[in-house]
Amino acid sequence: MMTTRQIARQRRRRRRLAVGTAAALTSVGVLVYLVMALLPGNKVDAESTAASPLVTTQPKAVDASAPTGTASPSATPSPSASPSASGSTSPKPRTTPKATKSSSKAAPKTSRGTTTPPAAGRIRPHTSYKGVATAYEAGVGDGACLFGPSPDMMIAAMNTTDYETSRACGAYILVHASNGKSVTVRITNECPLPCAPGQIDLSQQAFAKLADLKVGRLAITWSLVSPSSIGTMSIRYKTGSSIYWCGIQVIGHRNPVARLEVSTGSGWRQLPRTGYNYFISENGTGCGKAIRVTDIYGEQLTVSGLAVLANVVQPTRVQFAQH
Repeated sequence: MMTTRQIARQRRRRRRLAVGTAAALTSVGVLVYLVMALLPGNKVDAESTAASPLVTTQPKAVDASAPTGTASPSATPSPSASPSASGSTSPKPRTTPKATKSSSKAAPKTSRGTTTPPAAGRIRPHTSYKGVATAYEAGVGDGACLFGPSPDMMIAAMNTTDYETSRACGAYILVHASNGKSVTVRITNECPLPCAPGQIDLSQQAFAKLADLKVGRLAITWSLVSPSSIGTMSIRYKTGSSIYWCGIQVIGHRNPVARLEVSTGSGWRQLPRTGYNYFISENGTGCGKAIRVTDIYGEQLTVSGLAVLANVVQPTRVQFAQH
């Protein structure tokens, strides 16, 4: 038989064994929980799950300027949450290159470009107009357009309606008389009321190409033309112009001028046109800087390197294309 001391020693061994087993089981359970929590695809808590951005697929817009037949790019994932500053996925907008400033003032620099035609005025290409021709004594050929004396007398005054605040200035028109004769003239003047829409007041020299001056009035049709035999155009600053205020005029252009803009350093500013055929910058913006001229067909000519020289005709090296 076991003694009392042996029985007590055996009880102590069993108690230590039970406590150790319980501790081991507890440690294994904690370890299993941690391993399961860290496995991919298992949620640790609601807060960390909500921080993950949802991903949706959005097809990119097709670039209208891409050539026909080019495959559209596949859809790319775009996070619904706002992208961080270090990893933005938004495409950058296209930027228009700024006009290059000319550093030389020795001679005008020119460039050519094409844009969408401006809004059509009353005188449009490929359009025939009906009216009457009359005659006036033109003197040296100067008139409301303020071009100065004309090198030839094949000139005319446009009725006020079609003159359209000097928009007709410098336009070349082909005049057909009812008797079959024709003459090409350049608009240098305005014919005020009672000149009616469609009426052309020709210089006496031009009228004589169609009929005897004694006829007085002659039924005509006329249309815009773009002559081939013409030199380059010129720019003139109005008397009184400076870097603080200026008026700009285009001379010797093949096609009617629809718009004139000046460089502001960060873009282009369109100047308003007066009835006396100058484009005015009231606060001096662009005076002495690059000038961009657009004809009614949408062609743009840019001239830089011109000084503000009041009432001086400064030639350029460019001319609008023939149409």
